[in-house]
Amino acid sequence: MSKADKMLSILWQLRARQRVTAKQLAESLEIHVRSVYRYIDALCASGVPIVAEAGPNGGYTLLPTFRESPLFFDLEEQKALVHAAAFARENGYPFGEALDKAIGKLKRYANEEQQETLARHAAGLDVIAGAGGEDVVETLQRIEAAVADSRTIRIVYVKGYAGPAETRDIDPYGLVVWRSRWYVVGYCRLRQAVRSFRTDRILSCETTEDGFVRPADFSAREFFMKFLLPEGGGPEDESFVTIRLRGTARAIDDVCLHWLFSQSLSERTEQEAVFRMDALWVRNYVPYTLIAYGTSISVLEPLSLVEGVFSVLDRLRPHYEKMRDDLAGR
Repeated sequence: MSKADKMLSILWQLRARQRVTAKQLAESLEIHVRSVYRYIDALCASGVPIVAEAGPNGGYTLLPTFRESPLFFDLEEQKALVHAAAFARENGYPFGEALDKAIGKLKRYANEEQQETLARHAAGLDVIAGAGGEDVVETLQRIEAAVADSRTIRIVYVKGYAGPAETRDIDPYGLVVWRSRWYVVGYCRLRQAVRSFRTDRILSCETTEDGFVRPADFSAREFFMKFLLPEGGGPEDESFVTIRLRGTARAIDDVCLHWLFSQSLSERTEQEAVFRMDALWVRNYVPYTLIAYGTSISVLEPLSLVEGVFSVLDRLRPHYEKMRDDLAGR
């Protein structure tokens, strides 16, 4: 344990107890009493109001005003940090080791009552997310550092599921996590435009000596969401299509909450919903999504969407028929 950690530990123990002796601090930290005296002197020199009382019932205490200092977290704040760590950890946060150390310190320096309360709250929350992929942790760490330092990165990237690997120089503007996947948003020097790249498709990543200036008003989140879910166009916008669906109340609720539809909702009743969506998305993605709802959803318009569902089914049927025949012939 470093000197700073020992001093912080003494500070936490002084806050957690009404009074603590030098001997108790020495035993807790497994150091000599003389070292405790030195650390107490250093804390006092830095402005911490520690009161020393001599005698059989003496010891060290903190002034009451300092106990309420924002340096310390109250129970609600401690609980929030423990829960937030669980969310971050399950979503592939690349600095998990440092996060665990921080939460460990939080628990270690809490008093017994706080530790028991924190344990109950921690046990009451579980986070289940998609596999974050430990193999991208180093890549995420390197990209995060490049974003902070405004350094260009060179990546070898595979587009799609079977595309060739390409080398790109990227000015990384930010990282985005979406549905348990991490993306880097930045300026692609090859395409000369801002693009997003899935980090699990980056085969290698290195930081170059080149620097860049990040646009002051740029938001990686806003860019990503606009690319992912284009804003619904007006009635005269021919690049957008009106979709009208009917179904059970539960199915309509589920569709309206789906990420593909949620930003495009324009009208809603108990059993019907109307959406304005980019025609490209209607053609390429909506049919596959609606198939999952089976007969609980009906398309009232447009006809092209119904034809799109038929087209998907026509392509899927021979594919699965072949698989069925192959499996049956074994």
